[in-house]
Amino acid sequence: MTGILPSYQRFVNGVPVPSISRRSFRLREKYLIVSVLLTFGIVWLGALFYLPEFKSSTSVNDSVYNVYKRIQKAGPELLMPPPLAQNELGDFPAGAHHGESLDGEDPHVAEDRNRLRAKIEEDMGMKVLERPQFEAVPSASSSKGTSKRPVDALEEPAAGNNAASKSVSPSEPKLEGSENQYAVVALSSNADPDVKHKLGVVKEMMRHAWNNYKLYAWGKNELKPISKRAHLSSVFGNGELGATIVDGLDTLYLMGLRDEFREGREWVAEHLHIGELDSELSVFETNIRFVGGLLSCYSLTGDSIFKDKAVEVADALLPAFETPTGLPYALINPSTKASRQYHWAGPNSILSEIGTLDLEFKYLSDITGKDVYRKKVERIRDALNNIEKPSGLYPNFINPRTGQWGQRHMSLGALGDSFYEYLLKAWLMSGQTDEQARAMFDEAMPAALDKMLRVSPSGLSYLAEMKYGRILEEKMDHLSCFAGGMFGLASTTLENTLSERYMDVAKKLTHTCHESYARSETKLGPEAFRFSGAVEARAQKSNEKVYLLRPETFESYFIMWRLTKDQKYRDWGWEAVQALEKHCRVEGGYTGLVNVYHNKPQGDDVQQSFFLAETLKYLYLLFADDSLLPLDEWVFNTEAHPLPVRNKNPLYRPALTGELSDDNQV
Repeated sequence: MTGILPSYQRFVNGVPVPSISRRSFRLREKYLIVSVLLTFGIVWLGALFYLPEFKSSTSVNDSVYNVYKRIQKAGPELLMPPPLAQNELGDFPAGAHHGESLDGEDPHVAEDRNRLRAKIEEDMGMKVLERPQFEAVPSASSSKGTSKRPVDALEEPAAGNNAASKSVSPSEPKLEGSENQYAVVALSSNADPDVKHKLGVVKEMMRHAWNNYKLYAWGKNELKPISKRAHLSSVFGNGELGATIVDGLDTLYLMGLRDEFREGREWVAEHLHIGELDSELSVFETNIRFVGGLLSCYSLTGDSIFKDKAVEVADALLPAFETPTGLPYALINPSTKASRQYHWAGPNSILSEIGTLDLEFKYLSDITGKDVYRKKVERIRDALNNIEKPSGLYPNFINPRTGQWGQRHMSLGALGDSFYEYLLKAWLMSGQTDEQARAMFDEAMPAALDKMLRVSPSGLSYLAEMKYGRILEEKMDHLSCFAGGMFGLASTTLENTLSERYMDVAKKLTHTCHESYARSETKLGPEAFRFSGAVEARAQKSNEKVYLLRPETFESYFIMWRLTKDQKYRDWGWEAVQALEKHCRVEGGYTGLVNVYHNKPQGDDVQQSFFLAETLKYLYLLFADDSLLPLDEWVFNTEAHPLPVRNKNPLYRPALTGELSDDNQV
């Protein structure tokens, strides 16, 4: 047989090596086999050990959970600490929620524990978060025996608060309950049940957005609600700054979500250290979301931790102001203190960004006694006031080194919008003493309206953009939809020759923005909408058809409702709530939409921080009583963070005279 069958031989250095039919195992292979056998043995013993549990369980789901519980009892160090008990809202105790470690606990252990629990509940076919029942407005009986005295903080007042911290104001959110249980009263006890229901729905939306952020992205900046993980490509990059926490805190407070507010406050106190971040931040976005959000919480509560953190964030931004003109650069690295412009803007700063610092920085100077912040923004204001304005308009680009305008592009939408908003609101917040701000506003608006306000063939008014004296495109940005509320405030706060025109424009622009919502299949508005030919108030380009959970239209609904009491604004707001619930709500939070003109639109998988800070806050205030943040005592920054009016609202809390300082020490 050997002569018939072919033979194959191995050769080493040309010398044939005899074939071996049997060979012994090498030492390493023996170790591998032994390891595999030991592993199977351990698994077999474990199955035997837990077999009774499987036999006695009523369901596979129950058995999986029981096995997990027994593993915990057998050796906690081998796995994770047991899951925390939840309250009736599906929430966790303050200081022990998802993503936050207990005292002395390794944060990585806490993170692993949360992931494990979420996975187990998912395997059991359970919802990670039960849909919480919204909290009803306290009944009349619940308020009996209470002092109805507004309190300064949900925890013990911080040491060092001045006497102004104890002031009582009719404009402060009314709080009821025992010393440690407070609930903001947004409606009177005899309010319309339908309005109570709508207010409650918005409050529940906030819980859903917050709880899912807490579960899947706690400490990160934003949430991806569809993929249920952190959004790492937000405007703040992948740093763990808790943008959603800081941005959403005052909304939680105003809605009376006290437990959620406390856990957010604890995170801010323990984990917000922006000066250590080695990454570029937008000076503008950091100011309106972080400085504004922290100052709002300080004004509402008197808790000094918010003031201290606002100082920390503002100080991190100051190196960006070191330019020949004092006009700040767009980006700052808090760790290296290096600053620069956006690449797409060339050497220029953006009008809306450098003009949207005034409210926060002046208020910060007033409550800390540090004049450095006020001086920074006053220098910006003076530079813009003294420069020549082409045709009475402010271009959107300006060079901070030369103090000269860049390209002559003008807009009341993107790149220009909040500059004009802050001129009006700086005057309002100053107690109507900042005459320079109001004069600049009233000088700019007639020119802007004469050149940029357009009317479509069907009669819809809209704000177009200009470039070098000509209309750039017959379209309006969703960002411009704040202007209805702005012109409404301008009309009712100062009786002058422009008041009547301002109110007319306010109503028409708000109506047009509603039309952009009503003409989409989802009843949510696109990022931009055009007026050309037969197309009116509809987007045409794919990048214009998105809805990013933006609040500007709802901001105008809220302000116009407060000013006119026209029921249509509440009706329009409720339409938006229903559309958000139908198309944007997912199991993991709220997502933006890729195309508002599809009946079943795809989500963009981003829950923007401003959805909690602005969108839900304005919708909530739309259905709340006017006594909750009355417009004559509170001003909203461009991120919807309420700030008190000086000399009219006792919660302004200026520093004591002895604390004031004229130097620039920080």
